[in-house]
Formats: sequence, C-alpha cells, structure tokens
Amino acid sequence: MIAIAGAKGGCGKTTLTVGLARAFARAGEPTIAVDTDRQLPNLHVVTDAERTPTLSDAVDDVGSAVQPLSETPDAGVISAPEPADSIDVSAALSRLRGEDVRILLDCPSGAGPDVTDPLEAADRVVVATTNTERGRRASRTTIEMARRLGIPVAGAVVMRSAGATTDLESALGVPVLGAVPECESPLSADGTRDAFDAIAGRLYGDPSSGESRPGVDADRLSTGIRSLDAALGGGFPPGSVVALTADPASQSEHLLADVTRTRGTLYLATDRSRRNVERALDSTGDQGVSPTVRRVSGENRLERATALVEKLPEGANLVVDSTNALERTDRDAYLEFLNAVIDRIADIEGFAVLHCLKGRPVPDHRPVTKQLVDGVVDLRTYSAGVGTGVEHTLSVPKRRARRFTETIDLDLGRSWTRVAAERRDAH
Repeated sequence: MIAIAGAKGGCGKTTLTVGLARAFARAGEPTIAVDTDRQLPNLHVVTDAERTPTLSDAVDDVGSAVQPLSETPDAGVISAPEPADSIDVSAALSRLRGEDVRILLDCPSGAGPDVTDPLEAADRVVVATTNTERGRRASRTTIEMARRLGIPVAGAVVMRSAGATTDLESALGVPVLGAVPECESPLSADGTRDAFDAIAGRLYGDPSSGESRPGVDADRLSTGIRSLDAALGGGFPPGSVVALTADPASQSEHLLADVTRTRGTLYLATDRSRRNVERALDSTGDQGVSPTVRRVSGENRLERATALVEKLPEGANLVVDSTNALERTDRDAYLEFLNAVIDRIADIEGFAVLHCLKGRPVPDHRPVTKQLVDGVVDLRTYSAGVGTGVEHTLSVPKRRARRFTETIDLDLGRSWTRVAAERRDAH
C-alpha cells in the first residue's frame, strides 16, 4: 500500500496516483487507486468516475466500492467518502489491505489530521512535488510528517518538470524516483506515460497486501540499482546469491556500493584493506547504510570468512570482494565455504554478491562459482574511441526460474550502463 502525498495543493498528487495505477496495470499488476480526501475529492473527477460508491462502501464489500479506471484493464478507482459520512478510515483501509492487489492512496493536501490516517495505513510514501522553492518546502513538511509516523519515504516524483532535477535529492534528503514532464494532457501523452512506467518500475515489489515497512519485500530484494531492479521485476528473490563478473578497470565497485545502500551489509574484502574499501565507498558520493567491512586474508581466510558469514543477521546483505583469491584455494575447502554462504543467505532470506574479477589466468574454481550461484550479472565496458565516452553493458546471463527479456539504460551517476536482454532460463 503506497501513499501518494504532498503538503502543497495542486502539486499533482491525483495525476501521479492515476498515472502510476495505469503503469502498474500495464505491467500486469492489478491496482486500485483510492481517494482519501473527503473534503476536496478529485480522483473521481480526473478519472471520469461516479462520485458514489465511496470508500465507505468498502468497509462491508470492497468489490461494491470499486469502479473501473477508464481505458485501463486491471485497474480500478474508489471515490472518497462524502464529508458527512461516518467512517473509520483506518478500518476501511485495513479492509483494502486484505485484497490481492496493489493499493495507491491519493492523500489530502496539507499536514493535518486528515493526512494521518492514510499515511499510517501505508507501507511507504511517495511525495509528489514541484521543483520550486515553495514545492520543496511543502515536500520537506510531508517527508518529516511521514518520518514522525515511522513510515518509510520511497522517494519524490517531480511533477510538471521543465528541466534538470539533479539538486532535488540533496534538498529533500530522499531519492528522486523520476520526473513527469509538463504537458497539456499528462495522463495521455506518450512522454508522461513513459515517465509513469519508469517510476512504477522503481517502485516494484509485492502487491500492497504483502509489502513490509522494513524494506525487505516478501518477493524481491532490491539490488540498489533502480533501473536494474525495475528490469528484474523488483530485484532478486530473498535468499539469492549472485556473481557479479567484471573487468578490474570497469568501475564495478560502484555497483557494489549501490548494493550496500539497500540494507545492512557485511563486506568481506580479500584484497584491499578495510580503510581502502571504506574510502572507495565514500568516494562514490552517495550516503546510505554504512556496511560492516572486514578484511579476510592469509591461509585461514576461508575459515574466517565462513565464521563471519554464519553470524549474518536476518535479511542482511553479503558482499565478497573479490572471490578470486578464494577461488584459488583448495577445491573442497572452497566448496565448503560457498555452500555455507548459499545456506546462510537462504536461511536469513538475505542477498549476496560475489565479485568475480575477469582476467588471466582464470581462477581454478570460477566455473564452480558460476554453477552454484542463483544468478550471474556481467558488466562489460566499451569505448568507440578517443573522446567518445564509455558505455557499460550490464547483462544477466543466468537467473534461476525466470527469463530476463528486457533491455534498458541505467544512469548510475558515473556513466551510462545498458542492461542487455538474455533469453535463457537457468534451472
């Protein structure tokens, strides 16, 4: 259940709610948009729905309250309660939580009591804003209110955007999920449709009834790379161990840094010192969850690494950077370590990335690593010549139980990375 909120009236909350509802439905995820603003209801107007039935009717029968969203199969609308209705909004929203669909809550403007009920019912909040000083002030009010209530803020969406929004993340202290360009018909124009689809991709996860506030989704764990997560339907399943293969000069450490920002991470360094790793993570420029960095080296490195892995808490990340030295140890000992990683990550429903550097000679046990992991993500670097810049291609040649068929561009803030489609299933 996602609340679409914004303290400033006219910031585009309803447009964003409808645009996202249609985007999720296009992606095959049934969605209901709910108007929670009983004083100034607008969702039924924007969607050409009837004023009644309303959210009040959903308390007894959700189906009787839902109207179809025009031009959008698998999406519906629930109008706001009438001002005179006697309704427990919290109870009505709890009733919706039991439905196997995604729920988007179009919240009232302001920061008063009427906003509290939908915010408290939500699993996370998306802030609709405009790139003006007044819009920023109002957005900071909404963000602070959500944080006081203990509701995670997924990020902000810039409505009626006319240009760059690069400074907005630092101004608001939350990620900018995307920008919707200004146009006369924001719910029908091709450019805005693409924007809504991209934003929905960054919000992918379980349907609303299954989302959880700590950020560990029941179906997918984020990799920290938003566009990759969107291409993968939200990330990898909990319990996944993934090999990241890359050339030493590919700047793949930026991807490792992205992973560490998603949740608590144990970062095992086999080559660099702890201080060098921490310095490299800091140099990426983004702030997030600080990982626990441990150096594992020497003849007993596998034993020490295994002992640290076995202490991983529930839902944690593990990064091994790099596996090369470990893959050159005794085969049986390496297999024991690798199986310990796989078993522990499965037990805690966490996520592990094994950083496998390419080069000659190939480590003896690299084929074993690729065979046992759940997925392989391959990073390659290309340059057309001097002065043409660098392109990074990210492909997923192995992913258990699901086919990866999408090609997208990732802007990682350092360079452009293209995610190339693969059409092989790994079983």
